[in-house]
Amino acid sequence: MLQIPMWKRILIWATCALALLFAMPNLFYDRVERFNDARNGVETGLSAVVEGEDAPSFWPTFLPSSLVNLGLDLRGGAHLLAEVRVSDVYADRIDSLWPSVRDQLVEARDQVGAVRRIPSEDAGELRVRIANLDAIDQAASLVRELAQPTQSITGFSTARDLDVRVDGEDIVVSLSEAERAATDERTMRLSLEIIRRRVDEAGTREPTIQRQGADRILIQVPGIGSAEELKALIGTTARLTFHPVVNVTSDPDEPPGPRNIIVPSIDEPGTYYILEQTPVVTGDQLVDAQPGQDQNNRPAVNFRFNPAGGRAFGLYTAENIGNPFAIVLDGEVISAPVIQSHIPGGSGIITGRFTVEETSQLAVLLRSGALPAEMDFLEERTVGPELGQDSIDAGKVAAIVAMIAVLGFMLASYGIFGIIANIALLLNVSMIFALLSMIGATLTLPGIAGIVLTIGMAVDATVLIFERIREEMRTARGPARAIELGYEKALSAILDANITTFITALILFAMGSGPVRGFAVTLGLGILTSVFTALLVTRLMLVIYFERRRPKTLAI
Repeated sequence: MLQIPMWKRILIWATCALALLFAMPNLFYDRVERFNDARNGVETGLSAVVEGEDAPSFWPTFLPSSLVNLGLDLRGGAHLLAEVRVSDVYADRIDSLWPSVRDQLVEARDQVGAVRRIPSEDAGELRVRIANLDAIDQAASLVRELAQPTQSITGFSTARDLDVRVDGEDIVVSLSEAERAATDERTMRLSLEIIRRRVDEAGTREPTIQRQGADRILIQVPGIGSAEELKALIGTTARLTFHPVVNVTSDPDEPPGPRNIIVPSIDEPGTYYILEQTPVVTGDQLVDAQPGQDQNNRPAVNFRFNPAGGRAFGLYTAENIGNPFAIVLDGEVISAPVIQSHIPGGSGIITGRFTVEETSQLAVLLRSGALPAEMDFLEERTVGPELGQDSIDAGKVAAIVAMIAVLGFMLASYGIFGIIANIALLLNVSMIFALLSMIGATLTLPGIAGIVLTIGMAVDATVLIFERIREEMRTARGPARAIELGYEKALSAILDANITTFITALILFAMGSGPVRGFAVTLGLGILTSVFTALLVTRLMLVIYFERRRPKTLAI
């Protein structure tokens, strides 16, 4: 007969209680959001931390603080369309080839003579001149040995990555067309990943970062104050390089000399450093960066290289004790310490006139890596929350009207059973919001439509069960047996209907994108919670009602 073990009852009620607990923060959205921002040390335009208030005063720390993320159409935020200068990567790649080309030709010095680099008007090519022009073809062949198979996203190809040709007295090295295409693809994928890591580490929620066309990236971030704020975050390349210092000057127009560059100091206005153009190590070889303090308890950034970078850094510091070593960030010298001793292990510290906030931001940028190329922002706009608030209000009205209509219909149709169905429906909606909060899903207008649709669908299973119970009561069976058979005979129809709808939601999620996926997520979660509340929660409440009242007939 109607028997539900105690452990099942406890498990069902515990699930309902947890759903209410995790859904509750969404009723206090602004307060919980300020709490999360204060706890994470984040301050955004729409959710600034109130100065002078402690994070725990916003929301009790022992309660869950996960929220349903609101999409750009509901909350407002920043929208950017950026164009990546993929051609800039060619120059960096060619410049990094010079040491390898020089070493390759130096090994054949007896045949080719002295080797020197010639300035080129095209930044995407390397020009090399040898003393013995009679051996220029032999030298070009030696340089061609440096070429490797082009590595694309799908694997290696038969094409080579370098084109080497003889142009008069010069050997000209450039990237092949196949390598340029593969480089463009890698640059775009790396830019997408770095932008995503930067935006996520800064505390924003569920950004939309998509590639558009060959060299453009669409960036939409809900909840950020302005497009300028977003540009300041992702527009910084954070190029960290370590260069040997040649000289220090106060004249910015002083010729730096061949293969040297002149870079201003960020801390000392009017001071310029002449550095070797090719860095010893770069920020690409960093594996970690964390804010910290120097030996004088001033804000600083601790960093650590990968094994290759650590070896290069260790070898250079061992051979150049007593010489200055410039740390360059985005074209400015932030520190130029004198090497006091050999620094093994690939760890170090960046000091300067930093604030605590600046060291945290710098550590985020360094950890997420340097953007491989500069970006031009073709379109930028700040989406205000007014339209989003109107949409939220309209969605609330629709949900409330749908809820009241369904509750009233169920109550009028099934009496006390309708009350049980209505309680299950409220728990169902709470479970949907709890799951959305726990998985960090983003709620958009189509998502709200999915929830409203779920409210209407949630009672389908309950109606099937109650109608089966009515039919069993007409056969003169007792109330307990009628309830038991009602659930048993309605089970197959409930599972068939919900499984087919759930498959549809899965297909929408897999094949769709953007708003379609948001609708699929809320619809799929609503189906799962509806089945749970209809088959387990309503049954438990009916069992409790029957145990206490022992009715001779059912008021259904």
